Amino acid sequence: MSNSLNRLVSRTKPPPQSFQTTAEQILREARERQEAETHHPKQKITDPTKLVHYQLRKRKEFEELIRRARWNKSVWEDFKRARSVWERAIDVDYRDHRMWYKYVCMEMKNKFVNHARNVWDRAVTLLPRVDQLWYKYVHMEEMLGNVAGARQIFERWMSWEPDQQAWNSYIEFELKYKEIERARAIYERLVQCIPKVEMKIEELSKGYERAVDREGIEDAIVGKRRFQYEEQVRTNPRNYDSWFDYIRLEESVGNKPRIQEVYERAIANVPPADEKRYWQRYIYLWISYALYEELDAQDVSRTRDVYRECLKLIPHKKFSFAKIWLLAAQFEIRQLNLSGARSILGNAIGIAPKDKIFNKYIEIELQLGNIDRCRKLYEKYLEWSPENCYAWSKYVELERSLGETERARALFELAIAQTALVRVMLPKKPEKRRQIEDYLFPEESQASNLKILEQAYKWKKQKVVLDDDVD
Repeated sequence: MSNSLNRLVSRTKPPPQSFQTTAEQILREARERQEAETHHPKQKITDPTKLVHYQLRKRKEFEELIRRARWNKSVWEDFKRARSVWERAIDVDYRDHRMWYKYVCMEMKNKFVNHARNVWDRAVTLLPRVDQLWYKYVHMEEMLGNVAGARQIFERWMSWEPDQQAWNSYIEFELKYKEIERARAIYERLVQCIPKVEMKIEELSKGYERAVDREGIEDAIVGKRRFQYEEQVRTNPRNYDSWFDYIRLEESVGNKPRIQEVYERAIANVPPADEKRYWQRYIYLWISYALYEELDAQDVSRTRDVYRECLKLIPHKKFSFAKIWLLAAQFEIRQLNLSGARSILGNAIGIAPKDKIFNKYIEIELQLGNIDRCRKLYEKYLEWSPENCYAWSKYVELERSLGETERARALFELAIAQTALVRVMLPKKPEKRRQIEDYLFPEESQASNLKILEQAYKWKKQKVVLDDDVD
């Protein structure tokens, strides 16, 4: 049986080869059969379009690499390139301490402690007066348990002689680790670094003397200008521009009684004639006085008295100023005295009606939603000025906005019936008026021409008859 088994094995076992294949031959064949790697040629990018294509190609390669080996973290994070970006940002503006802090946060987040220390060293060297960088640097060393390193950072910081808060932080740091002797030594250094009390008092006294000297100089300048203005208003008391300059000077000083005194002296110089051109500049003294009492002095009763006296002084029968009436009414509205504002505007309409007063009064009542008052005011307005087309149109517009079609139609009929409107629109020169009348009423002009021809014909015929009788 053993012989038969040996014969069977000899039949299945391949014969030995004439040569043996070694590992070197296998590697050599693999090397020979390997395809040559293709390397991209070096490129010099000078065109923005080529740069965009290059960046796009690199991005695709990066995405493909991540897709093939997404479990490998080294593929995802390229710290060298990240540091390169941070360095470029710091080169642009190294004074931005937030940039340094974010740079360090990136290093610490990825556990590059030595890199973070290097960044902190550079930051505090370039920006030694930014306390936040020192605090963060010390805090990092404490988190790492490097107390000696934190102490060295404090020593570097103290060499710059920072403010007292930094010294207190150093002392608290030593007390935290029970280093009483070190804390005492820091206190001694602090006392030597901060200015002494006597020096501080001397510095404050010098600053006070400088301030007093400056105040004295300003008082001298103000006194000189005050003397000049006094001479000007004494020479010509009705030079209202000089009074305005004088008032502005006193307002810059801020002496309230003196400001009121100058205002009273200024408004006492009433224009000599009751002509509006003399009063136009004078009335602004009253307006400025009232605004000063309301806004700066914040004296409501005195402001009301100023407006009242001004309105009494103006000769409303000859001329008036709508501006002062409206300012007085608006002042009462600001004081939430609506009845007082209505009283002022009503007196204005009764004493010296003007278009501005009517329009403002109607606007106020319309904002308050008093439609009946608006209608009454429009009626007063048209009664005072029936030829005012603007007033008619605004009245009609009000009724149309309220949906009162019949009232609007009636107003149109009344407006059309007003012959005063036509007289106002016609020109004042007789020739222009006659031309427009002939253009508007051609039949009447033709009729008058026919009458003239008829009279001429009769006169000529009568003359012929008289001549025949003489013959």
